[in-house]
Amino acid sequence: MLEIHEVAQGTDEWFRLRAGIVTASEISSVMAKGQGKVRAAYMYRLIGERITGEPAESFSNRHTERGHEQEPIARRLYEEQTGLLVAEVGFMTNHGVGYSPDGTVAEDGLIEIKTKLPHLQAEVLDRGRVPPEHIKQCQCGLWVSGREWLDFISYCPGMPLFVHRIERDDGMASEMQQATAIFYQEMETKIAKIMEAA
Repeated sequence: MLEIHEVAQGTDEWFRLRAGIVTASEISSVMAKGQGKVRAAYMYRLIGERITGEPAESFSNRHTERGHEQEPIARRLYEEQTGLLVAEVGFMTNHGVGYSPDGTVAEDGLIEIKTKLPHLQAEVLDRGRVPPEHIKQCQCGLWVSGREWLDFISYCPGMPLFVHRIERDDGMASEMQQATAIFYQEMETKIAKIMEAA
């Protein structure tokens, strides 16, 4: 069942809500193939959070800080360009998964904002599509929220705003649901084993 938590993103309370659960920003790690190193690293991070009850250290660098500064500008430009109004939401949980949307639009929409360096924005604008590395996060947001569409926004100051609408893919949602269930099952087994050793 969908729960909406009215908390400010980036606050201690927001980090506590995210601790120990799969989030849309890391759904690619849950679904990762190959040798499984990315998936295992993410699982152990969540296990650590579950056992200690404390969020892992948050990662921040000048790129993420720049993104936080530029996000409100991109949101305003989107509203001006589309005529749609955006409501800010702190954190959503559903299906055991968390999602922090950059905004909700009307009854059925979401927005996901990515701020880009100029050369990356040039590539997005030239190719005219959502970069593949962002698709799963966007689809996970649609799955968690139960909404129908998401406008992906790519922004770089001084360059055109890129907006592309993504419709919910129920087939991908089913894959995410299955992958998440298996992930949590494995995680619980590992936690039980770790706690037995204590």
